Amino acid sequence: MAQDLILQVQNLKQYFPLGKNRVVKAVDDVSFNIRRGETFGLVGESGCGKSTTGRSILGITRPTAGKIIYDGVDIATFNKAQKMKFKKNAQMIFQDPYACLDPRMTISSIIKEGMEVHFQYSKKESDEKVRDLLATVGLTEDYASRFPHELSGGQRQRIGIARALAVEPEFIVCDEPIAALDVSIQAQVVNLLMKVQEESRHAYLFISHDLSMVRHISDHIGVMYLGSMVEMATSEEIYTHPLHPYTKALFSSIPKPDPDQNWAKNRVKLEGEVPSPINTPEGCKFCARCPYAEDLCRRSTPVLRDMGGKHLVACHKL
Repeated sequence: MAQDLILQVQNLKQYFPLGKNRVVKAVDDVSFNIRRGETFGLVGESGCGKSTTGRSILGITRPTAGKIIYDGVDIATFNKAQKMKFKKNAQMIFQDPYACLDPRMTISSIIKEGMEVHFQYSKKESDEKVRDLLATVGLTEDYASRFPHELSGGQRQRIGIARALAVEPEFIVCDEPIAALDVSIQAQVVNLLMKVQEESRHAYLFISHDLSMVRHISDHIGVMYLGSMVEMATSEEIYTHPLHPYTKALFSSIPKPDPDQNWAKNRVKLEGEVPSPINTPEGCKFCARCPYAEDLCRRSTPVLRDMGGKHLVACHKL
């Protein structure tokens, strides 16, 4: 239902000028919606524009064009009070759990910082809130007095989650939050995010190149290639019936745990290199690597079309 939509991204573009009439098209006409209590997974190769999309939504980088509608209102029209409220309601968990934490601040100070900006807590109340948040992410109150360099990668990532949760947000951009962690810690962090979502109905934009984990946590998934969305559907639909040639190749790279399956034999191997985002080819951006490309693909840019059941694909061959 429309009232359940917390975020609408419409025709988002993020271009970075390089001078001499050259432009990097990091995000090129991307649109999707996220509902309350749901997770939208964003996948694709490194450099396809996933992280830039998340940063553009939160205003870390100002979009070149397009609309970002939060809770029914275009954020470009926000006044000062609305901007402050949006900064509280929309948070981010960064990919690098060490670089995003101030090494000079204690864990307690890091978690309190957002609370001090957005809330009026007494020292006793804020200390109690820190203890509760540490417990929520599976850490004891002893960690409050430590510094980031004294923690492991998994513990630092938990602090990043606690800091994001401290201001009681409604929407969180999870920018590859498990990329730097080992497998056992990855599962703990993802299960923690799902537990928090179940209890508080947070909405997530989950950005990752770990395709198995994205399937586990996401309700809907979008596949990006060279700054553009090439396929969108529910998690189950897109994993069981991928339609775009790039999506098929991407998902075929997921290792199969069954030793009786010849995973390498069934893998789709793409030829060629990803084109430069500075000089993107005319027509379909994937046509140079697509085994099914025809003249029409080189002349005309495909748009997302509903193939049934809200399964959207941008491909001339379908």
